[in-house]
Amino acid sequence: MQTVLISGASIAGPATALWLARHGFRPTVVEVAPALRAGGNAVDFRGPTHLGLLERMGVLDDLRAVQTGGTAMRFVDAAGRRLMELPADFAGGEIEVPRFDLSRVLYERSRAHTEYIFGDRIVAMREGPQGVDVTFAGGDRRTFDLVIGADGVHSAVRRLTFGPEERFVRHLGYYVATWEVPNHLGLGRDSLVYNVPGLMASVGGDHRDPSRATAFVAFASPQLPYERHDREAQRRILLERFAGLGWEVPRLLDGLRAADDFYFDAICRVDVSPWSHGRVALVGDAAAGATIGGMGTGTAIVASYVLAGELATAPDHTTAFARYEQRLATFARRAQSGGDTTGRFLAPRTAWAARLRNTVLNSRAGLGLLMRMADDRATRIELPDYRVAQATP
Repeated sequence: MQTVLISGASIAGPATALWLARHGFRPTVVEVAPALRAGGNAVDFRGPTHLGLLERMGVLDDLRAVQTGGTAMRFVDAAGRRLMELPADFAGGEIEVPRFDLSRVLYERSRAHTEYIFGDRIVAMREGPQGVDVTFAGGDRRTFDLVIGADGVHSAVRRLTFGPEERFVRHLGYYVATWEVPNHLGLGRDSLVYNVPGLMASVGGDHRDPSRATAFVAFASPQLPYERHDREAQRRILLERFAGLGWEVPRLLDGLRAADDFYFDAICRVDVSPWSHGRVALVGDAAAGATIGGMGTGTAIVASYVLAGELATAPDHTTAFARYEQRLATFARRAQSGGDTTGRFLAPRTAWAARLRNTVLNSRAGLGLLMRMADDRATRIELPDYRVAQATP
């Protein structure tokens, strides 16, 4: 039975572990956080490819039980007057769930046949004749047959194996942030969105807790020098960028000051080729990620299925990794490309561009075209049927 170490316990990691266990592998997942990460934006699935795989994983009913029902986006001016509205299924697809709930369901479905290690991380790897010798931050040293990097856009496995992040991650001109705030507007599932040139601020209700809401902001900017783990520096950036704005922004910034945890990152994309080196491979955002708008969650679910299936059916890992990338690279890049324009859509740099966006999407034809394009990126792929190789644990 081959051993596989997977770095990352968000989505791609547990999904890959689930499929590998079904094929008879022995997966171990290591996660730097002390527990599953809470919070995060909702994620969506759309089309027969996504939903079909979720059903075969045995998680579709679990996810339907926690789905949000989608979130309508109402764009407003400083006085709160409606300018344009996007329906719930625009961003929510056919099923939308909180990121944490998706991560939790995948963890619960995979943990019976997966070793999970929380609060630790890989700090060194050396490939030898018997496998990959791995050193963990906690001091343990172990050898695995294969290592999979499922640790996101800022993948440590990719850095250790392929080289520094700046070689593979491209800044797309915007930053985004989210944090929890009190639901002082009494919002349900809807979100309100306010723009000034190059800036977007929004707030949406929490479908689970009517007293809570989530602030989400975006702003145009060249790449900024800051420490990715320095939360205070990130708060200062946001407070400076959004200072002096009207609408509900002051109250959202008050919530930022009190937020225990929040998310801040650049809108960026990952371009790596090949996706593997020796006994190490990448999956999900580590291989072809986009911070937002690139359908990364759906792509991760597809990629985990193909990677595990190829490892189960190919004569060796070298052949499996090559087939995995050959089958998925075009699909992943096509889905990923949606993230290239997300920043400009959320926070147009000029008032004219914002008016044009609102005018086009206020028309049924314009909105319909955009939604068809999104669905097309998500579903146009034919997948092999690896079920013949599966050994149900």
